Amino acid sequence: MPEGDTVWQTARRLREALAGRVLTRSDLRVPRFATADLTGRTVLDVTPRGKHLLTRIEDGLTLHSHLRMDGSWQVYATGERWRGGPAHQIRAILGNAERTAVGYRLPVLELIRTADEPEVVGHLGPDLLGPDWDPGEAVRRLTSDPARPLGEALLDQRNLAGIGNVYKSELAFLAAVTPWLPVGELPPGVPERLVATAHRLLDANKDRPDRRTTTTRRPGQPLHVYGREGRRCPRCGAAVRRAELGDRVTYWCPGCQKGPSAPTN
Repeated sequence: MPEGDTVWQTARRLREALAGRVLTRSDLRVPRFATADLTGRTVLDVTPRGKHLLTRIEDGLTLHSHLRMDGSWQVYATGERWRGGPAHQIRAILGNAERTAVGYRLPVLELIRTADEPEVVGHLGPDLLGPDWDPGEAVRRLTSDPARPLGEALLDQRNLAGIGNVYKSELAFLAAVTPWLPVGELPPGVPERLVATAHRLLDANKDRPDRRTTTTRRPGQPLHVYGREGRRCPRCGAAVRRAELGDRVTYWCPGCQKGPSAPTN
């Protein structure tokens, strides 16, 4: 599931494959930009912003993409067989003499002017992995609506950019509160610790092939609660539960996480 660390890794792969090289192949398979031709232009940079990817191209252009739930960018040696999915799922192809980047199942793909980037990412809060990271501002935004459930506040990219369902569940567990506890009811100091932990975890995982939030090295226990429905909580031994509300999935321990339980649909 793409979250801030996954997007950061994707940006690094794309940057290494494309930046500084002239495009020899360009194919944007979305109706609005199907006729756009980027061949002959040099890719300048690929920058992650929260869960957004900004591929900057000479002549003041940016290819903006978002992975959402199951989108991906795959990089292949030019001429290598593509294995990221069937051809009908391909939304973008950017290639040079050495590498080809193929975007699969991209729900957001648009070509914009680089000067207009603030229109698509300007609403985001401090980026957990960005040069603008500001923990004080992140805390201020996270706690700005005291009645809002913690999980919703963590997922709101206007508060801090980069958290998805996995980190939402793990952060609530580490804070020993349920994701449905109103932010205003968090004990003193917990919002600051939550923000610091979020930054620490994403920063640590941006260079790992597999995401890990635990300190144990036992096989099969990289996460505390996410994906562990019915298994024993590593802190208190109670059975971990799962809740599905719309397209959001949450895991939590009813034994040691204090606060309201999951509401029903």
